Amino acid sequence: MPQTPAFDDLLALFQDRSAALRDSVAGCPDLDVRVPSCPDWSLRDLVAHLTKVHRFWAAAVTNGPSGKPPTVAPADDALTAGLLARSAAATGELVAALRAAGPAVSCWTWWGESDVPTTSGAVARHQVREAAVHAFDAQTATGTPRPVPAVVALDGIAEFFGVSHGTAGPWPHEPARVGLHAAEGESWLIDLTASGSDVIDGRQDTAADLYGSASDLLLTLHGRLPLDSLRSEGDRTTLENLLSWPDLG
Repeated sequence: MPQTPAFDDLLALFQDRSAALRDSVAGCPDLDVRVPSCPDWSLRDLVAHLTKVHRFWAAAVTNGPSGKPPTVAPADDALTAGLLARSAAATGELVAALRAAGPAVSCWTWWGESDVPTTSGAVARHQVREAAVHAFDAQTATGTPRPVPAVVALDGIAEFFGVSHGTAGPWPHEPARVGLHAAEGESWLIDLTASGSDVIDGRQDTAADLYGSASDLLLTLHGRLPLDSLRSEGDRTTLENLLSWPDLG
């Protein structure tokens, strides 16, 4: 199982993926172009969404322990004129909040029902994954898709199972075991039962397996690439069910 990057490395990866999104958008002459992987959004909408996300989590981390999500004050647009400038300012705001808190401060998160910690460190880790996937969205919209860096994708897969599966509730199909195998040498064995999804150890029989680069595996889990972009073995229906659960929108 890959080791989660150190906290300072997570912050650097978060900044890198956020900048990658902005770099892709900066080179596009039409910010109203649709985002194929998020068809309800334009590029402008995508950047605005990430700006709001970064400011929201900056407030959550700054607030510390709380039983409810933060109320975010409106941005001072006079100080951050321009779409990309507002995005960069929001990214900086979240990085500053995380640096001030360190990795172990308790804060509100939406994944409290999972086994993932509700801490500033977990927020940093989750935001790396979100920025990476949305950077790919922007790159796809501008015709410049690039793989998610392996260090981001490998940890992102593990974080996906912890947070996205950890809050999805019971597996709504027949129990199954699925293997995911990254070309970089890491694998995950997933038990899907009425108790939910659990990553287990060992080399056990599976109903189905998926093989590909860590980037392709992560993007397929997020619905950004089709199942057929990966090599698969075993029961296809189980794999289709896996990739449609949970419904990430």
